Amino acid sequence: MFLAILKRLLMLVPVLIGITLLSFLLLQIMPGDPASRALGTRASAEELEAMRQLWGLDKPLWVQYLYFLRDCVTGSFGVSIFHKQPIITLVAARLPFTLAIVAYSTVIALVIALPFAILLAARRGRLTDVAIRQVFVVLIAMPPFWLCYVLILFLALGLGWFPTGGVGDGVVSNLYRLFLPSLVVGLSTAALIQQSLRAALIDTMQADYIDTARAKGLRGREIFLRHVLPNSLISTISIIGVRVSWIIGGTVVVEKIFSVPGLGSLLIDAIVSRDLPVIRGLTVFFAVMVVLVNLITDICYALADPRVRLE
Repeated sequence: MFLAILKRLLMLVPVLIGITLLSFLLLQIMPGDPASRALGTRASAEELEAMRQLWGLDKPLWVQYLYFLRDCVTGSFGVSIFHKQPIITLVAARLPFTLAIVAYSTVIALVIALPFAILLAARRGRLTDVAIRQVFVVLIAMPPFWLCYVLILFLALGLGWFPTGGVGDGVVSNLYRLFLPSLVVGLSTAALIQQSLRAALIDTMQADYIDTARAKGLRGREIFLRHVLPNSLISTISIIGVRVSWIIGGTVVVEKIFSVPGLGSLLIDAIVSRDLPVIRGLTVFFAVMVVLVNLITDICYALADPRVRLE
């Protein structure tokens, strides 16, 4: 297992290098000049040139890329043009809020998806099954930004149960304030997990070893808890891993709408202000997180299912 994990980590090195190169080149073709943006329209040509030299924008592209690659390897990801701070410092300050939404929304998704998947698998083909599945289909198709405004309108402004945005000081306060943004992300995740788990439960209940267990006289609840549910949850690990990878990058709009000072809000602010080092650094950081989540998902899947070998 250790050698397999080490091999996978080594295989990720060229992938991450490709991501850094792609993010660097894509941002070079973006319109606008960071120096002009920072100094304003009244800046002289000499001032603009001095600012470009200070930020290294006057150097050849391959030199700028090597500097960027050096910053990524050292873990600093460069220095923000407008914040005047190392990007890793900005990430460290905002990462906890993004991770809180990722974890919170995943818990909400599991709490919603598990009972509904079990219920719909037991009542497959009936009116209840068809109706609730259509509701989950709507949740998958619903744009996150639209769902944000719907929840704000009804649960925050209408009923006054939750704040419209922001974060709190302590754990309890943040659990309360981050509920709505986490619910937005968690609903679509719950819909996908429910669909996958329902199908896995139905397939498992029709397996031959389940019939053997019934023939041996095991009770229905015992068969379900010992055989059906554990084997069905294995396939859910992949769905959760994929959705967590999506949530990491998908919280950008949600964080901005709910005024959560996470990495998504930082990325939008950097795009608006043309803070290229922050945009590049966050792009690579998001990519690294997604790659690590996928690796952890593969490891968990291999541990849960002995038939799967991590190669």
